[in-house]
Amino acid sequence: MSRRRSARTRTRSIRTRSTHTRSTHTRSIRTRLLVFVSATLVVVCVAMGLITTLFQHAYLMGNLDDRVRDTAERALGGASLHPGSEDDLTFLEETGQPVGMLSARLDQDGAVVSAAVVVQDAPTRELGTGQRTALAGIPADGTMHTRTVPGLGTYRVTVLTNGGVRVLAGLPLDDVQDMISGLVMIETGVAVAGLAVAGCVCAVVIRRQLRPLGRVAATAAEVSRAPLGHGEVTGLPRVPERDTDPGSEAGQVGAALNHLLDHVESSLAERQRGEERMRRSQEHMRRFLADASHELRTPLASIAGYAELMNRGTDRIEPVLAWRRVSAESARMTGLVEDLLLLARLDEGRPLQSGEVDLAALVAEAVWDARAAGSGHDWHLRLSADTPALVTGDAARLHQVVANLLANARMHTPAGTRVTASVESADDRCVIRVRDNGPGIPPTLLPTVFERFTRADASRSREDANSGGSGLGLAIVAAISAAHGGHLQVTSVPGRTEFTIELPAAMETVVEEERAVSGNGASV
Repeated sequence: MSRRRSARTRTRSIRTRSTHTRSTHTRSIRTRLLVFVSATLVVVCVAMGLITTLFQHAYLMGNLDDRVRDTAERALGGASLHPGSEDDLTFLEETGQPVGMLSARLDQDGAVVSAAVVVQDAPTRELGTGQRTALAGIPADGTMHTRTVPGLGTYRVTVLTNGGVRVLAGLPLDDVQDMISGLVMIETGVAVAGLAVAGCVCAVVIRRQLRPLGRVAATAAEVSRAPLGHGEVTGLPRVPERDTDPGSEAGQVGAALNHLLDHVESSLAERQRGEERMRRSQEHMRRFLADASHELRTPLASIAGYAELMNRGTDRIEPVLAWRRVSAESARMTGLVEDLLLLARLDEGRPLQSGEVDLAALVAEAVWDARAAGSGHDWHLRLSADTPALVTGDAARLHQVVANLLANARMHTPAGTRVTASVESADDRCVIRVRDNGPGIPPTLLPTVFERFTRADASRSREDANSGGSGLGLAIVAAISAAHGGHLQVTSVPGRTEFTIELPAAMETVVEEERAVSGNGASV
C-alpha cells in the first residue's frame, strides 16, 4: 500500500509540474513581457528604496552621534566643576539642555552612581535601579552605543572621562526612527503609485506594439484554414502593408510571411499547372494511342483480309488487284508510322537541319506538286517581287508544311475549289498563306484543328472515302512551324479558309528598298 501511495504521489507531482510547465509555456508574450517589466520595476523600486533608506539612516545617525558627543562634552564640563561629588547632576538643570537627554555619573569601576533625564517643563527625573542597570558596562572611550532604557525607550549614549570624572550622556532615537519610518512609508506609497502607473503604461504600450504581431498571427491562422492540399489556391490573405515595416521585428515577421505566402502560391500554382499538364498529357496519350491503334488497325485488317482471300484461291479475287491493295495499305501504314515518328522527334526537341531556304521557290514547287496530284482544283501562286523571302531552317520539313496545307485543302474541299498559296516578306518576318474558298471549318472544330487525329470529314466534303488522311497533317504543320520559331494560325468562315505561317527571316536577307513593286504575282 505504501508503494502504491508513493507512486500515486509521484504521479500527481509529475502531473502538477507538467501542468505548471504547460501553463507557463502557454502564456502569451504580452503577459510575459508585462510580468517581466513589472518584476523589473519592483526590483528597481525596492533597491532604490533600500539604498535611500540606508543612506538616510546613516546620515541621521551620524547627525545624532554628533549631537550626543556635544551633549556629553557639555555634561562632562559641568560635572568637572564638582569632581568630588560623584552623584552631582546639577549640570542637567542648566538652560539649553535638550528634552529627553539623560546623563549619569560613573565611578572608577564604571558603575552608575546617579542618573537622571531631562523632562520638558519639569525638574529632572532620576532613573530607577533597572534603568541604571541598562546603562552599566559602557566603556569610557567615547564610542557610541545604543541602549534600550526601560520606560524611556532606545537611546544613543557615550561615556567621556576627564581627570577622574566619568560622565554618561545620551539622546533618544525616537526622532530618527520616526523619520526613517515616515520615509519608508512615503517611499512605499510613491513606489506603489509609480508601479501602478508604469504597469498601466507598459500594458498599453506592449499591447500597441504587439498588435501588428497579432494581425500577423491572424493572417497565418487564416492561411492555415485554406485548402492548400487540393483545388486551385489563389488569393491567399496577406499581412497589411503597414505591418511589414522592416524597421521593426513585427514588420520583419510580416514581410517574411508575405514572402512565404508568395512562394507558396507560386509553388502551388506551378504544381497545379504541372498536374494539369500531366492530366492533359495522359489524356492526350490515351487518345493518341487509341487513335493510332485505330489507324493502324484499319490497314492491317485490310492486309490480313486480302491475304486470307489469296490463301483461299485466286478465283475470289485477282492477285494483281490484291497485291495493289496490300501495297496501298502498307504505304498508308508506313506513312502513318513515319508521321508519328516525326511528331515524336519534334516533341523531344531534336534539332532539325539548318540552312538558307528560299520560300518562294519552295512554295512554287509545292503548288506544282499539288496541281499534279489534284487537277480538279484551281491552283494559284502569288509571290512578292519586291523582297526575297529567305529563312533559316530545314527545307525538306518546310516543304512538308506547305505540302500538308495544300493536301488538306485538296482533301477537304470539293472539285473546282480555288486554292491560293502566297509568300510575303516584311521587315524580319516571312509569311506563307494558303487560302481556299471551300465550305470552311466548323467553329466547334476550329480550336482543335491542329491537334492530332482531328478530322473535319463531317463538314468539309471529300472526293471519296479513301482520299482522307490520318488526321496528323495539321499537327505536323504546327510542330514543324514551332520548331522553326514560327507562328501558325487559321481563320475560317464559309467561303474562305486561310492558314498563315509567320517565320523569322534569315539574318543574311538584304532588303532592297529601291526595288519597285512590279505586280501582284504569278498565277498557275
